Amino acid sequence: MQRLSQPLERIRPRYDVVIVGSGYGGGVAASRLARAGLKVCVLERGREFLTGEFPSRFPEFSRQMRVSGQRLRTGSEAALFDVRLGPDMHVLVGCGLGGGSLINAGVTLKPDPRVFADPVWPQPVRGDGLLEEGFARAARWLAPRPTPGGETLLASRALARAAPYFGRQPEPPPMAVAFAETINPAGVRQSACTLCGDCCGGCNVGAKTTVAVTYLPDARRHGAEIFTLAKVLRVERNASGGWRVVLVASDAGDAPEGERAIEAGTLILAAGTLGSTEILIRSRERGLAVSGRLGHGFSANGDIIAFGYGAKTRVNAIGVGHPAKVETDPVGPSVAGQYQITDPDRLENGMCIQHGAMPSALAPALPVMFIPGGRLLGALQSLVTGVYKGPFQGLQTFFAVSHDSASGQLRLEDGRLQVHWPNAKDQQVYARLDRALEAAVKAAGGSYVKNPLASTVMGKTPSTAHPLGGCGLGADARAGVVNHKSQVFDAGAGGDGTAVHAGLYVLDGSIIPRSLGVNPLLTITALAERAVMLLARDLDVAFDDGARAEWTAAGGDAA
Repeated sequence: MQRLSQPLERIRPRYDVVIVGSGYGGGVAASRLARAGLKVCVLERGREFLTGEFPSRFPEFSRQMRVSGQRLRTGSEAALFDVRLGPDMHVLVGCGLGGGSLINAGVTLKPDPRVFADPVWPQPVRGDGLLEEGFARAARWLAPRPTPGGETLLASRALARAAPYFGRQPEPPPMAVAFAETINPAGVRQSACTLCGDCCGGCNVGAKTTVAVTYLPDARRHGAEIFTLAKVLRVERNASGGWRVVLVASDAGDAPEGERAIEAGTLILAAGTLGSTEILIRSRERGLAVSGRLGHGFSANGDIIAFGYGAKTRVNAIGVGHPAKVETDPVGPSVAGQYQITDPDRLENGMCIQHGAMPSALAPALPVMFIPGGRLLGALQSLVTGVYKGPFQGLQTFFAVSHDSASGQLRLEDGRLQVHWPNAKDQQVYARLDRALEAAVKAAGGSYVKNPLASTVMGKTPSTAHPLGGCGLGADARAGVVNHKSQVFDAGAGGDGTAVHAGLYVLDGSIIPRSLGVNPLLTITALAERAVMLLARDLDVAFDDGARAEWTAAGGDAA
């Protein structure tokens, strides 16, 4: 597939629609509004990665890692893996054309219906039926499927040893992965998954159904212009009643002399929970009247990433990459199997326990990670023999999701966005997940390692790869930052708090007002599909979401 993006120097001064961010929300908006015939511009802070360009070796991986905190900032602003260290919560987000879809696990689950019965959601979201249509459209475009034969993978067999504790057998979850060669609804040809285990490091096979191979090429085909390495600092009203978007080249930092601006009739912030919240906070500092709820309601989605060390049988849950670095049994996609547990009496007790795979590019660092945890002998042995032999053959990786209180807050301090959530580590969800994960590891004969980096800069602070909230949906400006259509409330308009900034929207995980209890990608996509249907009505334009035949870019090869 040809590149979708073009140099920032080619950007025009004005568009009908400017979309900031290119993850699930931004991708949906770009595709649908370009289909409606509008002049669409997409701005992405990171780089574009074609299939085969994701880091496959540790030196490449380390160059694509940005780590920042209160007293630390290393790596490129446009690095693929963006790690934010905070005193109360660490956050990992993806940065690149396609957003978090490039490095997430691809698990595509719908939340328990009780999640949407919570009155924290505006009533129309709960009751107008459009969200169900959004889920249907998202499922058609992402085409999730369970891994064929997933229960036979070695990691799944290790997870199945805990079936007596959970009272059921694990199942392979639906994955946004092509397990057979296909042409997807955007007309893009996807290769069949090789079960290499590298989903979370970036798919070099072309099998993972990311935004970069679905919604974004569809948007480009319909005329959208896509620009990478463009960091948006703030937004403001222009003289004509539209929007002015102030940006810099990503590696230029916040230098005022590097600023440029473009105009938009409609502006959609889809830069992710951290990105969209930060842009609105910066804009508020320049006078944009937004809800006092901005930054509140942050949720880690009850996340834990943890490990089991020393399983008695081979687990084979470290990716081998593509082309494969070693000959071994199939690793599987990023998640081989899961236990999805529900409590009929208490929604909060529900959880997903997922057995994951570590990407091959990270493999050389795994022994070093485990040395601080007291597993010195095995870790040193693996430094010599490699992680595909010896003790690390039994390494188990777990991605667990549940429910938290969504009571964190995002604040901008000294130019950096920070998560403030005192005593977040004491949330009851972590104790529940610890018990379940420890049982799963014990059943396989291993030892539970909640955080092998606990004695390093990571400390014992909780971490999440599923940040939600900060620009939450609400019935009015007292309850949220955006309304059920994802329009940003105008806190300076007076009245009953329902007035909005015309033409200003937020469409990403930041609008989700509570934890979901499952991986959020399907819900973010469905909410975006719903909001764009409503936006099209308001703009008096129309589009269809039907699949397209395979397409050929002008002068290029078939996608």
